[in-house]
Amino acid sequence: MPDQSDQSPTHSPGANDDQARLHALGYAQELRRSLSGFNNFAVSFTIISILSGCLTLYGFGMKTGGPAAMIWGWPLVGLFVVLVGLGMAEVCSSYPTAGGLYYWAAKLAKRNAPAWAWFTGWFNLVGQVAVTAGIDFGAALFLNAFLDLQFGFAATPGHTVLLLAIILLAHALLNTFGVRVVAVLNTISVWWHLLGVLAIVVVLAVVPDKHQDASFVFGEFANQTGWTSPLYVFLLGLLLAQYTLTGYDASAHMTEETRGAAVAGPRGIVTSILVSLAAGWVLLIGLTFAVQDYDGAVNSATGVPPAQVFIDAVGLATGKVLLLICIGAQLFCGMAAVTGNSRMIYAFARDGAIPGSRVWHRINKRTRTPTNSVWLAAVGAFLLAVPYLWSYTAYAAVTSIAVVGLYTAYVIPIYLRVRAGEDFERGPWHLGRWGRPIGIVATIWVGFIFVLFMLPQVYPVTWESLNYTPIAFAVVLGGAALWWIVSARKWFTGPKVQGDAAELAAVERDLAID
Repeated sequence: MPDQSDQSPTHSPGANDDQARLHALGYAQELRRSLSGFNNFAVSFTIISILSGCLTLYGFGMKTGGPAAMIWGWPLVGLFVVLVGLGMAEVCSSYPTAGGLYYWAAKLAKRNAPAWAWFTGWFNLVGQVAVTAGIDFGAALFLNAFLDLQFGFAATPGHTVLLLAIILLAHALLNTFGVRVVAVLNTISVWWHLLGVLAIVVVLAVVPDKHQDASFVFGEFANQTGWTSPLYVFLLGLLLAQYTLTGYDASAHMTEETRGAAVAGPRGIVTSILVSLAAGWVLLIGLTFAVQDYDGAVNSATGVPPAQVFIDAVGLATGKVLLLICIGAQLFCGMAAVTGNSRMIYAFARDGAIPGSRVWHRINKRTRTPTNSVWLAAVGAFLLAVPYLWSYTAYAAVTSIAVVGLYTAYVIPIYLRVRAGEDFERGPWHLGRWGRPIGIVATIWVGFIFVLFMLPQVYPVTWESLNYTPIAFAVVLGGAALWWIVSARKWFTGPKVQGDAAELAAVERDLAID
């Protein structure tokens, strides 16, 4: 269990203690520190969003292992995700800064720290953009299904991509002009998700005239991938759980805006995983018991199998209500993803690691938020999802990119913390003697899924069914590697110190800090 017995002043810090800790890490308090521990948890919980990840990949899961893979894959993946989250939380307590993962890598690496920071940052950046794309693309799919059912707005790739553009535009505008509203909506989102899951499960348990039996829910294996190996198909099906349980690094990226960040940030990471793990399993089991026509749901004209499950089980009118609950949750989720992504871009740009860093690091003095980074996050997410116009497997590929990018960035600091051993300087929230063994297991797991989700998901492999995850990584990270070799290694020294105490104070005065 985490050891929180350290009763140093940073255990329950006030605003001055948080600011002093940030100064010690080399940064001025540019962002407004207004979030509580619950707010910090709410951002990560909202981005994980079981009503987004579980349901948007439910159709994928129905084809790659079916109920058995989804129901048993969830706790299996969840166990390893908890270990990854614990390892991240321990490091977050030592370095509560918006840079998060890449800052941690720089501080923990004994040699070649700038290179570790550079590549960790780029993995994180690609993963964050992909998870934003995946979340809002899922929202667009579900919204298109609802509009098709309600108004005949056909569920076509062109319509879905159009809705994605509108959703991303709305989320960018909210994060630009409605900063206080975003904070309130993140809090509402927690209860929307929890009560929404409860409502969906209760309705699906009570209303349908018949349900699947337990042997189907916990034992039925389905394979519509073209591959013949049941083990390979089961492993591919783990993408549903692994993709859903991502995004909790947002708690780290929001620490410069959180009070008591050295404890609240780690708690936000771990609590968001545990609550999502429990609620998500209940949701998957409840939904699978309610399946009436398995093949009909897989091949639904709506393009969204859960929507067909709802309609078949409880009728069109009630089914549309349940669909609206899911859409609301997904829109909350995408909004929070843009927030978290923009903070990572802001921090990485603060250290000069992104082309046009001066633009992306710029702070809006009225809102005290990095609004330029908000728009970069939204545009990047849209571009990553555009291939759906030509490839129906593009959504699964985007989710694979999110998993591979984020989890690689998650595990690099954990691996470096393991290597540091007793030299690791613990924060007020730490794992004690369990830190190293947890970190070792987490590192092995991420190495495994890095390879797994690069592999083909459908057979035969054609240009239409290609998993373009390796191509996307080759383009973006290949570019980052080339930039490093040709130029960045000569000038990028890792996270920059903004100045001494007087210079940091000057930056804060310029922003008219309270």
